[in-house]
Amino acid sequence: MANLLTSLCCVILAAVLVAYAQRRSQLVARNQYERMGGDVTMQCGSLEDEASVSWKVNGTDVKAQHRLEGPRLLLTQVSLGHNGLYSCFQNPHGERRDTIYLHVGTPPQEPSVACRSNTYPKGFYCSWHQQHPTYVPTSFEVDVQHNQRSLEVQKDPDHKNRCHFRFPEVFSTTPYKVNVTAVNALGKASTTFSFEESSIVKPDPPERVTATPIRLNARRLEVSWQSPSTWPDIDNFPLKYFLRYRPLIRDQWQHVELSDSTSHTITDAYAGKEYIIQVAAKDTEIGTWSDWSVAVHATPWIEDPLPITSTTEVDFSTETKTSPIPSSNAPQKADPPVGRAARVLTFFSPLLLGMLPLFM
Repeated sequence: MANLLTSLCCVILAAVLVAYAQRRSQLVARNQYERMGGDVTMQCGSLEDEASVSWKVNGTDVKAQHRLEGPRLLLTQVSLGHNGLYSCFQNPHGERRDTIYLHVGTPPQEPSVACRSNTYPKGFYCSWHQQHPTYVPTSFEVDVQHNQRSLEVQKDPDHKNRCHFRFPEVFSTTPYKVNVTAVNALGKASTTFSFEESSIVKPDPPERVTATPIRLNARRLEVSWQSPSTWPDIDNFPLKYFLRYRPLIRDQWQHVELSDSTSHTITDAYAGKEYIIQVAAKDTEIGTWSDWSVAVHATPWIEDPLPITSTTEVDFSTETKTSPIPSSNAPQKADPPVGRAARVLTFFSPLLLGMLPLFM
């Protein structure tokens, strides 16, 4: 009797658990991934073909072009606009029977991959990206081999599409083989390529570039910089530098290649013109030039102008000063005015003098 009761309790408990699991599965959305432009069929749980259901997306009626076939919802030529949370309800009581989150996207294409060593000879890194978005979560599998041995992969803490590797040996002539595979729910694609150690060496740009004018030299600028802090062994693996500069009024650069010096004096600057200056770095034997450093601006020394004495000051002293003698071209002082009779006599006096001999 006790065994019978125990068995009955176990059956009841199992039925309750099954019902709970079914109910929970109806409440928790499941993901369904589909390709953009294709047709999609969504099944409402495990209902039979004769079941009658209704569908909603994001809580509202499905307005997109669709078709119902029993417990199935059919969408045609889906796009990103079809993404959303779909729920189905069994008629006639409207009990929710399933919830599906539809994700529309594309399978990945072959990723674009590049490797570089800015910490030679310590190590290198490889980075990758998809040339076109997939619109659904995509992960990447990375494998780098040297002498048929896979190298340890160290994920970059700041860049999700980058991994770091240590050089197993230095000055190796054996090529490295890199494989990066992009994977998502709609497919996968891989890129494989090989490189030699010397071809990926590329330092970071020089740091703390400064340019200062030289006193009493109107055509000179003193430029200095520091080697990139990421370059681990500047003594055994020295860098050479490439300097370029130009005045802002011109587009053409002037260039100077230097050995391992971290300073240079520009001697042919235009006086009084503002200059833009940048520096690049490269291993003295292998690899390629770095990107240009952050641009700095400087203007050669300009002599301070002499102070200008004002000529418009007014002398308010009480001393009386005589005016200078006017020049011959200066306007003369006018004569005092005379009466009208005097002016008439003056006018006729030459005429009277001319008639005087007639009366003698």
